[in-house]
This record gives sequence, C-alpha cells and structure tokens, in this order.
Amino acid sequence: MFSANNLIRRTHRTTMRIGCKVLLCTIASVTVPVRSLSTASSSKYVGALDQGTSSTRFVIFDQKGEVVSKYQKEHVQYYPKSGWVEHKAEEIFQNSVDCITNAMKQAKLNPEDVSSIGITNQRETTVVWDKVTGEPLHNAIVWNCARTSGIVSKFQSKCGGVDGLREKTGLPISTYFSATKLCWLMENVPGLKKKAEAGDVLFGTIDCYLTWRLNGGTHHVTDITNAARTLLVNINSLEWDDFLLETFDVPACMLPSIEPSIGGEFGVINQCPALDGVPIGAILGDQHAATFGQACFNVGDAKCTFGTGAFIMMNMGSGSPVVSKQGLLTTPFYQIKGQPPVYALEGAVAVAGSLIQWLRDNLEIGSSAEEIAKLAASVKDAEGIRFVPAFNGLFAPHWREDARGTICGLTFYHTKAHLARAAIDAASFQTAEVFDAMKADSGIELSALKVDGGMTANPQLLEFLADILGTKVLMPKNLETTAAGVAFAAGLSSGVWDSLDQVADLWVEAKQVDQSIDDDERSNLKASWRKAIDRSLGWEQ
Repeated sequence: MFSANNLIRRTHRTTMRIGCKVLLCTIASVTVPVRSLSTASSSKYVGALDQGTSSTRFVIFDQKGEVVSKYQKEHVQYYPKSGWVEHKAEEIFQNSVDCITNAMKQAKLNPEDVSSIGITNQRETTVVWDKVTGEPLHNAIVWNCARTSGIVSKFQSKCGGVDGLREKTGLPISTYFSATKLCWLMENVPGLKKKAEAGDVLFGTIDCYLTWRLNGGTHHVTDITNAARTLLVNINSLEWDDFLLETFDVPACMLPSIEPSIGGEFGVINQCPALDGVPIGAILGDQHAATFGQACFNVGDAKCTFGTGAFIMMNMGSGSPVVSKQGLLTTPFYQIKGQPPVYALEGAVAVAGSLIQWLRDNLEIGSSAEEIAKLAASVKDAEGIRFVPAFNGLFAPHWREDARGTICGLTFYHTKAHLARAAIDAASFQTAEVFDAMKADSGIELSALKVDGGMTANPQLLEFLADILGTKVLMPKNLETTAAGVAFAAGLSSGVWDSLDQVADLWVEAKQVDQSIDDDERSNLKASWRKAIDRSLGWEQ
C-alpha cells in the first residue's frame, strides 16, 4: 500500500545531555534499517505512544488488536495564573521514554518484535525549542489555556469576527488553537522572535516535538490532523498558508513539514533503546485517533470521547470539507499516503471529566472520581440543578471566551449529591448541543453515538446521554480507543493489517444504552439547559 526506502543513510548533529551540560555530537553516515512499508510486516506487534493532557502511556497491541502491555505516567500541571495551563515538554519526553521502556520490558519484547509505532497527542498544545540543543524555550502552553484571550480579541477585530478565518481554516479564532499561543510566546519570551526569524527555533505541537526528539532531530514533521489545529493551515490544500502566516506574523522557517497521517515520512526511533530502529508509521491527534479506533469509517459515523473535555467527531468523507454554520470545527480526520484526506466535523467541549476533578480537589465533596460517582448515583436526578462549567469560557458551538461557570436552580433541598449529579449531567448536555449542531450541518440524522473515555465507566452518564440525545449509545469492548486507533494506523502503514475493513473487524460492541424518555421530557430538559447557558453567557451583565 505504501512505499518507503529500506535504508536511510543520514549525517546529522544530535545532542547528549550530561548533568546540566549539552554536548553536540556529529554522527556521520549512519545506516539505519527501516522496515518496508510496502509489504506485510513479519513483526507481530504495534505500539502506541498516547500523550494526553494529564499523562503519557505506551500501549502495545498484537495482531488481534488486543492489549499486550501498557505503562502510564502522569506529568505535572502548572497553573502560573488563573486560567493559564502549562506543561514541561522535557518532562513529557522523558516520561514517554520511561513508558516505552517499561511497557516493552513488561511484554518481554525486543525492538525487532515491533513493526512500527504510532503517536497520538493532545493537539493544540504549543512548544518552541532550540533547533540545535532541543531545549524548550518556554513551558508548553496547553490547549485549554486561556491566556491569549486578549490576542484573540485583537485578531477577531482584525479579521472580521470570531468566524473571520473559518472559510480558510475551518476554525473559529479562539484561544484553543496554536497560532494565538505562538503569538503570545513571540511577544513574551525575550529574544524568541529574533531567534525564530533567524531560523534557530522550531515550533510544533506535542507530536512534532516528540517525533523530533525520538528520531534525534532528523525529521521536523507533523501530520495533517495536528497541523490543521494551528489556524495556520488552509483546510482545502492542507498546507501552510502564506496569508495566515502573515496574519499571525509566524516565520515559515520554524514550521514542520506536513505529512499524511498514515505512512508519512516520520523517521525512525534512535533515542530510545527499547525501540531502536523502529519506524514511526502514523501520527494522529488524540480525537482523530479515538475516532479511528472506534472504526468510524463510514460517512455519518460519530463518536464522543469523555476525558478532560468531551470531543465529538463525525466522519464527513473525502472530497471538499464541509464548513460548519453551527459553530463546529472542520478538520481532517485522517489521510493515508497517496489517497485524498477524509474530513470530519468536530465539536469540542472544554470541561467534562475535569469538572469531576474540580469537585474533588476544590470543593472536596469526594476523595475520588469513584466516590463522587457513587454520591451522584444516590439521587435519582439533579432535581433541577444545571451546572455550566465554563471555567475558561465555552467552546463549541458558542465560542465565547467571556462565558463563566454557573450553577442554576439551587434550593435549600439540594445536597452535594445533587451537585455531583448535575456535574455528570453537564457533560451530556454539552454533548447534546454539539450533536444537534452536527445534524443541522450535515443533514444526517445520527442514529447512534459511539463513546469512550474515563467518564463512560459511569452508568448515569450513559443513561442520561442516551436520553438527552434521543438515540442509542454504544460502548466498545476495547476502551483503549485512542491508543488503539493510532496503533491500527501504524499497523496499516507497516502491513500488519491490509485494509480499513480488517481494522473495522477489530471493533466489538460491549454495551448498548437506549433512551428511556419521551420527546416532551427531552425538550424540557434542553430548554432548562439553554436557560443556564444564557446565565453563563450574560454573567457580566
């Protein structure tokens, strides 16, 4: 299906860190064997480096799509100011190496046992690093960081409003996306802009940074799913756009090359002994990978991942991208090398599972997510409480940075159990807003929603979700959908699987939840949520 050279001969400079010193080393004429991507692989396993907002995992799958081994490690969340969120990119890289090493050790595998790996990642999170040493020049600015609200306002005014660039990018102008974060870095990190213009600084999302580090700096690359989340890519050509680069004043020399998600030229791992010589066969943003892992390969197939946020994506097929009129995102779902891209509509909800963490850590109404879930299950419903978790504004379909968290409908009768139930219901209400917007944009009546993510372990969430959507909710047997998706993509690139049909056969339904309320009750519930949203949007009035 794909082609690649069997041998890559390269001469490059790499770095070695000893204590606090960085040594530059020249490696000349190193011949590295690369497994052919054009024939079926004799290796039985594929790996997935799943780098998320709160942790990193490496998961190994066999040819049946079963998990063989996995290892996970959390990284520190930094909150330097209210609404600001940062990560240390170097910590994420070291955790990635640790996860790979431990998962391979647990499985008792050698590098030659693994045909290829895929990388999936938190998407819009932005890193800038020194081109020679690889040292990050600032903490990574995370996708849900709200520090760029002033910059966003400036560009909205300059470009004709929140949707001023939507026809070109498929995206609203929002704090969510990488370009505004990069603008902030250029304005606030001393000397960065000058170094970037001189070609001494590289920019990338987390996938790009990890790939560059794992292959020793030989490939500064990203894939289309991550590049298209920067506000710097034309959604039709899927290339860096000169007008957008000029608009955001981004030097082209700091940008990675853009590759197809599956079978792109992502290089070979040489900075992690446990996978030495293993090719990186695929890169997909985390929600794209989860959609791939849910086998949403037909037009109209949709999934929702309930993690830190909630992310709903629907396959819109290949051809021209559908630009949303309902506040959704137009995004490439994936591209196989040599084939046209497949597009999707996406709705992003900023706060879902993180609201449960907030109840635990800030209000201390339970010591764990499990305890809060039991508390919520102790009442039949939220008794009219509506909780809009707009802590950093609202994403789809509203795109309002000025929205703030609101709890409506409180009485003396309510207890912390009702508040816990309202927090769980909030994820479903927000998903329903996006679900309805997708139906309006696509003209497709969605009959089912596939779900995954940590919150789906809660039966109250699934039951209320089916009720408020008015459709069936499907859970897969394999809940590792994000890691599985990019592993399957990597396996396609290395010949472990021959076709999307083979990958689709790996998806097995474990549970179906059906709606249990009528249309009138559903309509009343949605009306109460709209009232709460109005309070959130008008909190300053």
